[in-house]
Amino acid sequence: MPIHHISPAELESRREKGESFDLIDVRSPGEFARIHAVGARNLPLNTFDAAQVLAQRDMDAPPIAVICHSGQRAAQAAGRMEAAGCEQLLLVEGGTQAWQRAQLPVVRGKGSLPLDRQMQMVVGVFILLGVVLGYTVSEWWYLLSAAVGLGLFNAGLTGICPLAMVLAAMPWNRSCAGATSCSVPQPPAQS
Repeated sequence: MPIHHISPAELESRREKGESFDLIDVRSPGEFARIHAVGARNLPLNTFDAAQVLAQRDMDAPPIAVICHSGQRAAQAAGRMEAAGCEQLLLVEGGTQAWQRAQLPVVRGKGSLPLDRQMQMVVGVFILLGVVLGYTVSEWWYLLSAAVGLGLFNAGLTGICPLAMVLAAMPWNRSCAGATSCSVPQPPAQS
């Protein structure tokens, strides 16, 4: 069954009418702790196991709605869910950014900056460092800026950004605050 796209406003309208959803936020725990849609639970994309999520669901479980910061990671998670055989799957268009723009209820807390902003800061520092060191120390340092530019081009071309993966694994992005789950609960051990 294909992935159905849904706007944050439509999802919230359907929830207000009594329809229930399993809203899964696939951002890092740090991003999730900073802000997330009310009712969402956190299953970070870098550890997301679609088969495990589906195995832990009841037959009459509500549809899954997947959300992230802007939609790209949610689309990856939704693709994994679809490949694992999920039949009731919604992709929240525009992610948490669109959710906020629609002024829908969110939970705010302390957490890390969104991964895209962290990446912009790191890339900016490396480019600036390459230019400054290239000008003051050795022209070879300009290659640092070129390498970062090539990495960004590759990320844009393939949709895969190793720097974002490294940042997602950093300790400040793995912290889990609050009562909402940060991982798929493990089934009870059988004796």
